Amino acid sequence: MSTASRSSWIGRRANSSKDAGRARTASRAHTVIVEHDDARSFALRAAYLHYLLQPKTKRKQYVPAPKPAARSHTSVGQLVQEYSSGSSSGLKLPHSFSGTVLERVSGVLTGSERLPGFNDAAVKRSFAEAYTAFSERNFRKTIDKERKLEPLILIFYSSASKAAMKGNAPDDNSWKLLPDRHLALFVRLVAAILRDIGHDRDKPELMSKLNSLEKKLLTNDQHLVNDAETTVEVIVPLSYDFKDMPLVQVVASIFGMSPSEAQTEINEKKQVWTEEAALQDLKSYQARMNSNLPGALLSQDFDLEESFTEWKESEAPQLSKMILDILMAKPELAKSSSGLEKALPNRPQSSFNDKAYADLSRALSNSTDGSLAFDPSLNLAALSLGDASIRTVEEDIYTFIPPEPRAYFKYILQQAMGFDQIHANPDLDYQPLSHRSMDLLTELCVRWRIPQSSRLIVLLEVAARKFVDRELVPEELDSVFDFIKSPLPEAKKAPHMHMYTAGLTEIDSSRWTVHDFAIYQHTLSSIHETLLRELYDLMEKCYDVKPPQIAAVLFILDHHIMQDPCFSPRPDAANEFAEHLSQALRQRAADAYLKYMEKEIPANKEEWEFGHVVGLGKTVIKLCDRIKKRYKKTPEIMGVNPLAILVQEVFPSFEEDANAIISTILHNAAQSEADIDIQDGFDLYRELVEIRQLHQESLPGSPFAFGIEELLVDFVWRWIRATEDRMEEYVDQAIKQDQFKVRTETPEQVPQDSERHSVSIIDMFMLFNQSIDQIFKLEWKNEEHHARFMTALSRAFSIGIGKYCELVDASFAKEMDRPSAEELAAQNQTTQEKWMQLAKDAWNNKDRVEPFQFYAESFVKLNNIEYAMQELDKLEKTMNPDACAEVLERIDGPKKKVRRPNKYTFTIKVVEAEDLKACDPNGYSDPYVVFGDEYQKRLHKTRIISKNLNPRWDETFDVTVQGPVNLIATIWDYDTFGDHDYVGRTSLKLDPVHFSDYLPREFWMDLDSQGRLLIRVSMEGERDDIQFHFGKAFRHLKRTERDMVRKITDKLTSQINSTLSVETLRHLLGTGGIGASVTSLWKKRASTVPTATPSQIESALTRLFAYFDENFAIMKQTLTEATMIAVMTRLWKEVLMVIEMLLVPPLSEKPSQKKPLTRKELDVVYHWLEMLFNFFNAKDEHSGEQLGVRAEVLKSPKWHELASLNFFYFEDTNSLIRESERMAAATAQRAQQALVQQSTQQNRLSAPPTFGASFGGAGAFASMGTIRRGKSIMMSRNLGTMRKAKEDKRREAQADPSDDMILRILRMRPEAVHYLKERHRQKERQAATAAAALIVKNSVSQGWGAGGAPAFSGNFGRNNLPRR
Repeated sequence: MSTASRSSWIGRRANSSKDAGRARTASRAHTVIVEHDDARSFALRAAYLHYLLQPKTKRKQYVPAPKPAARSHTSVGQLVQEYSSGSSSGLKLPHSFSGTVLERVSGVLTGSERLPGFNDAAVKRSFAEAYTAFSERNFRKTIDKERKLEPLILIFYSSASKAAMKGNAPDDNSWKLLPDRHLALFVRLVAAILRDIGHDRDKPELMSKLNSLEKKLLTNDQHLVNDAETTVEVIVPLSYDFKDMPLVQVVASIFGMSPSEAQTEINEKKQVWTEEAALQDLKSYQARMNSNLPGALLSQDFDLEESFTEWKESEAPQLSKMILDILMAKPELAKSSSGLEKALPNRPQSSFNDKAYADLSRALSNSTDGSLAFDPSLNLAALSLGDASIRTVEEDIYTFIPPEPRAYFKYILQQAMGFDQIHANPDLDYQPLSHRSMDLLTELCVRWRIPQSSRLIVLLEVAARKFVDRELVPEELDSVFDFIKSPLPEAKKAPHMHMYTAGLTEIDSSRWTVHDFAIYQHTLSSIHETLLRELYDLMEKCYDVKPPQIAAVLFILDHHIMQDPCFSPRPDAANEFAEHLSQALRQRAADAYLKYMEKEIPANKEEWEFGHVVGLGKTVIKLCDRIKKRYKKTPEIMGVNPLAILVQEVFPSFEEDANAIISTILHNAAQSEADIDIQDGFDLYRELVEIRQLHQESLPGSPFAFGIEELLVDFVWRWIRATEDRMEEYVDQAIKQDQFKVRTETPEQVPQDSERHSVSIIDMFMLFNQSIDQIFKLEWKNEEHHARFMTALSRAFSIGIGKYCELVDASFAKEMDRPSAEELAAQNQTTQEKWMQLAKDAWNNKDRVEPFQFYAESFVKLNNIEYAMQELDKLEKTMNPDACAEVLERIDGPKKKVRRPNKYTFTIKVVEAEDLKACDPNGYSDPYVVFGDEYQKRLHKTRIISKNLNPRWDETFDVTVQGPVNLIATIWDYDTFGDHDYVGRTSLKLDPVHFSDYLPREFWMDLDSQGRLLIRVSMEGERDDIQFHFGKAFRHLKRTERDMVRKITDKLTSQINSTLSVETLRHLLGTGGIGASVTSLWKKRASTVPTATPSQIESALTRLFAYFDENFAIMKQTLTEATMIAVMTRLWKEVLMVIEMLLVPPLSEKPSQKKPLTRKELDVVYHWLEMLFNFFNAKDEHSGEQLGVRAEVLKSPKWHELASLNFFYFEDTNSLIRESERMAAATAQRAQQALVQQSTQQNRLSAPPTFGASFGGAGAFASMGTIRRGKSIMMSRNLGTMRKAKEDKRREAQADPSDDMILRILRMRPEAVHYLKERHRQKERQAATAAAALIVKNSVSQGWGAGGAPAFSGNFGRNNLPRR
């Protein structure tokens, strides 16, 4: 809104208000002009009259006292003699009375006596002299002995006389009456004592004598203390001095008169401004009021006749009281004949009835002191003074009342407000009028008969004029409104006004005069227009840093103007104001934005940076926040929303400018090949998002000008790529700086589980969480971008975890494979010395095996892996991979499904080997396997299994390929001295085409020398998928943990193998060896075969248990509870495998040379199994707390297989074959049903759950191995899926029993060779049939689903490679 238009609008509003004012006051004949001197004169008259009519001041005047009458008795002794006549026993005092009297006399001296009259100074002097005499010891004894009152009276009178004589002249006899009065007080005190102690009833004669004595002492003087003179009240005559006239002083101050000027004018007008003139004014006013003549309010001054009548009725008693005040102030006006003739007209001309005259005469006649005694019952309301002569008066009809009382009152009020405003204390709250000015104005209203409503409206009218002239601020105007609407305080003497304490809201507007109502409406309209102009001016500055306050203006508009029933605004006023204010605010908002733009954005485009846009955005947001907070309670002001206007005006401009500036900056950076700082991009994004949020809240129907995420997404990708690039370096540095020690405050402190991992893993996950927080803090609004960000970060995390596992596992292996002290010592021995030491160690069977000296650092590394799995699981929940994958699946749709992976991950598990070549002189080998490809690149190396021709490794590794690769496995025999011996070699081609169904397979691969190797192979397509990356990371950790736990348990397996062996069994039972042969010869003569006792069986494991306990004690010092359970669980698995190898040979179609155990040996083995179960499932003897591994964990599928083995171990061969055939038939039937059931499913890319136990497995081609249930990466993407997969495997094994154990028993039966071969061929045929059926089903479903497209076209691409 321009200045010209604003001025014209304000001008129109001002003119309209003036026209309205003239219309409302058209009933007034003319505008009254009040002269300053006239107003001052009439104010001075009223103030002077107030002085004349005030109650007269009285003062005390001393007069000589009359001479006392002559005494009837000449001495106190004569009174005592009269007291003593009577019964002596009845006048006796109570026992110990002297002490009581002395105590009460002391109370008189200290002022604690309760009886009246004892606080006079002369009385206390007399009692002080008596107290001295009463305290004399001999006197007290005499009194207690004789119990007579006479000595007390005489001594007290003597003491009182002595005290009264002090300080008086010899010829002064005025003191002689005091001892009598003081003695009377003493007698009264004695009587009170007797009453208090209860002797008033039993000694009535004594009480009567005391009362008679007191009366006789006071016969001629009733006052106990009397002055020589007395006082009377007399009226102080008026001084007529300026200093004694408080209201005259107020008038002089308001009108700027000096005291001498005021005194001179009063002296000059003293003869005119008299009580008689005031009485005449009241007579004239009353007459004109009753006759409806000018000089008082007329009936036409009121809108309703009943209002006029009510006003007259309220005026009558007030006038009567005012007349009575004048007559009381000057009674001679009523007593003198001249005064009465003037004050009271003749009867024929008056309605003043006989009763009124009689009441007034009675009141005057009862006055004895020169003043009028007021009787409240005096009825002066009926007094109606004559008005015949008054009607003819045209001008100057009053002495004290001005021609236009309201106009004069308004003028004086203006002067008073101006004076009080100038002289007000700035530290106090604003008050419209001071107390002195209020007293003066109240007196003017009383003398000039101005109604209470007119008084208050005039005050508002004057305040409104001052507000329009900017002499008052809105807060002060609000105080004026509160003043006129609130009840006034009660005065000490009520002024003669009707409802003088009422606020304006308590007076019905219908009782106002027409003029007051019109003025009030005009005043409200004037204030309304002025407030709107004020609000308009204030709101124009609302976008300033420190805008002016508008609360007072809004409060007055809302509470005092709009809510007033007398106010009638124009219908279009609010809309017109809102329109003009909105235009002005839009212009101010645009100006403010241009100002900020010039300040924050450089003029040269080459200097533009993101920081400039951020600065401009911060300024805009700061302005919006400031406006939002400022107008939080009242967002809309008179229909105008400053925040909405600001947003509507500023945000579109900022968005367009920001888009142009950012695009220019990015273009310039691309041309100059310069990288913009990533943090600048993040800061810019946050600012833009905050502005967009405000935009959406304020402009819900208007879209944001540009896509922020699409414009700035490259900054996030740059940050993610940088994070991924430095991930491996960061992990490497973290491990190098880590000492892998528990984190305790002191070395002696036992570490908690939370302190048993080191800083490297903490730092790594701190990096992960900080990376996630960086993305989360951005609050990226594009869900596709966010899902892809999470995918990329999960890939980086997987890389980091893989690197960490690789480095930690290598360091762990180095620590675990370190040579022992004996091995280090053997390095300096000759070959002959080495063989001699080996022979010596073999011959000396040590009773105790020393535990392996584990490094604490090794256990900390294992703790780190366990901690990493827990933290990765938390991270997985935070990132919510399932939701991200769902978003990308929904967005990518079918195009993702047909995309072929460019990399494939083969997971190879080295299970076991069988019937290896013996390379050592002891008939065993120490085998390990090395895997490589055709380019001689080493892929994996297993651990060394000592002294075993049927080793079991159970190790897993991954191979990532882009095409076919030949996997070569070479088995070596580890030798401590010299080169390692070659055992055998085999190979397998890993072709993604052969694993296109993604089903896992088992392969028995024959070695080129002797024996064979069992491996399990599964394939998964490398995918850039968040679930895949998490699965890969979890598998890294789980595999590393498994390998590390295995390395730990490997250090203990040698003792397990040596203890749980055939040699131990034979030694325990006395069978086998040379000793056994000799024993057998002796047994032929014995009657019974010796058996092992339970204690002997248990003692065979004593050394093993002790060995376990020693190693567990070392482990518990560092390992966490979870890792300790993992180690014990793995060790339990090793125990089960050793026992299994002790019972049966491995599964194969070839017969075994292993001999079955005898019944006694089998019983011993199962006794050992029970003992070992109880050992690993240890519980506290007292509390029952679980200290070892839980029973449900120990009862694994292997444990159940061993438990079932006992039922078949000694069955005959034919029964075992029949049972095997029955199980095989049932398994085949279930497999066939599973295939039929799955024929209704499409695009299934994983093996059915029943394949694992059904066939032990078959692949797409029978010649390539058997199918077994595999552990895919997707099954390992969090701890939950891993636990679920393990439970599924356990339930699967229990629900679908296998005949593998029967086949392993049959390997030890030579007569079952033919069945073993036939059963092996049958399993291969079944597996091949199932695999072929699955391939045909997939091919047909894909071909039909594509409308006749070639087979495999849906899931397979060029070269028949699978797609995911």
